[in-house]
Amino acid sequence: MNADPGLPPGPPPAPAGLPDPLPPDRWQLLSHRLFGKGLGVLHGARSLRQQLLVWVLLPQVVLWLAGAFFTYNLAARYANAAIDASLLQATRALARQVKPVGNGLLIDFPRAAQDILEADPNDRVLYTVSSPPGQFILGNRNLPAPPTAGDAGAAPGDPRFYDGQIQLNPHLEQGEKPIFEQVRVAALYLSYGDDIGPSQTMLVQVARSSTNREELARRILLDTVLPLSVLIIAMTMIVWAGIGAGLAPLSRLRSQVVGRAANDLTPIRIDVAPHEVRALAQAINALLAAVQRNVGAQKRFISDAAHQLRTPLAGLKSQTELALKDATEPALQARLQRVHESATRSAHLVNQLLTLARAEPESATRQSQERVDMAKLARELTAELVPRALHAGLDLGFAVADEAGPLYVRGISLLLREALINVIDNALRYAGRGAEVTVLVAAEGEHVVRVEVNDNGPGLPLEQQHQVFERFFRATHEGTGCGLGLAIVKEIVERHAGQVSVQSVHPTGLSVQLRLPRSP
Repeated sequence: MNADPGLPPGPPPAPAGLPDPLPPDRWQLLSHRLFGKGLGVLHGARSLRQQLLVWVLLPQVVLWLAGAFFTYNLAARYANAAIDASLLQATRALARQVKPVGNGLLIDFPRAAQDILEADPNDRVLYTVSSPPGQFILGNRNLPAPPTAGDAGAAPGDPRFYDGQIQLNPHLEQGEKPIFEQVRVAALYLSYGDDIGPSQTMLVQVARSSTNREELARRILLDTVLPLSVLIIAMTMIVWAGIGAGLAPLSRLRSQVVGRAANDLTPIRIDVAPHEVRALAQAINALLAAVQRNVGAQKRFISDAAHQLRTPLAGLKSQTELALKDATEPALQARLQRVHESATRSAHLVNQLLTLARAEPESATRQSQERVDMAKLARELTAELVPRALHAGLDLGFAVADEAGPLYVRGISLLLREALINVIDNALRYAGRGAEVTVLVAAEGEHVVRVEVNDNGPGLPLEQQHQVFERFFRATHEGTGCGLGLAIVKEIVERHAGQVSVQSVHPTGLSVQLRLPRSP
């Protein structure tokens, strides 16, 4: 499998004689996790917190790896120096036990000394004496030869240190596998001989098992990496907390925007925030102000146009009523009746537009609020509309819960009156002749006042019930409605922190329910 070209190719080499800190496959996996995922976060633009965390911690992780590597190499170099010094001392001591005598050698190496050298199985010391080099005289025959043959490149008396391996079971039985052990070897070339004969060379080698040395290297690596890891974890926690504190103004800005209604264009308030967040809030406020000016201009145009149309429409309605009284031809009366109905519908639309303009947040904030008894208000409005209901052939009634006293809400009396009138007017328009319309006021718990307008007319299909609060939506084209009544109700109720809903009545009919916060 090919390595990822965007990742480091592998770990740096360990010092001579020591194991690699990480095998190549684990190094590739670690590099992918540290660098691949980190760069993916940076390029993927997942979140600002993640990007800041990666940008801050990535250099720290790189420094952590570099510090661990260099510390490990430095400690390993000193460990190797100590081991090589002990091997060199043992090599010179062994060389002193082999004494030249004429053209021969006298070996003074007691058995007790040999037992001491080979006593520890975990840290065995092996030795070989050969002369000329390669011709075994004393010790272990399996020690590896120096990297270069003979004494080329090295002066007599200069030590050489190298790594090798020995076979622990040189005499293999059938089916047995060879077992090897890593060793560190010190080699010393010595010259001997008298002045008469030619000079000869003796090779003295002392080797030591790498087991303890590898254990020392692992301990050095662990003792180096563990404190650095704890430091990185602590630093990560501090950085995470710092990033959270730095991004807190953005969270406050988000909370102010998320909870807003679609038509709330008031400025965003950021009292304590860094310059960058304050600049962002100011830019958003400038945009909101521009949108508010445009929307305000449109609303003022609608309000002004509605005011200008009220007088001519009232005059047109009065003139058509007079013309209907004087007209005698049936065809002319039919035409005048259609003109009168159009004038009436237009006048109703103008009045609804004016009511909607008064219910907008900008207008509502300029009107004073007071405590309003919803039971009393609903009773008065029902009494006012009874003549109209009788004229239309409907039974209009009022009811209040027995246990309910005054049911106060805090709001704008004029707007609450308009909301109730629109709900009752909607029922009188569409319930149909012979239907019953009931206005009910009750307390719902301790904190809510519920006003219901129920009728037993044809009702609304379920799929249209969620559309009745949209502006200019009409479920039927009969009557003189303009599709703004329930939209105005919804606007007014929401301005008073309430809710309005529509549901069917069994077996037939419709119930419009207004829920408003109760005032003590």
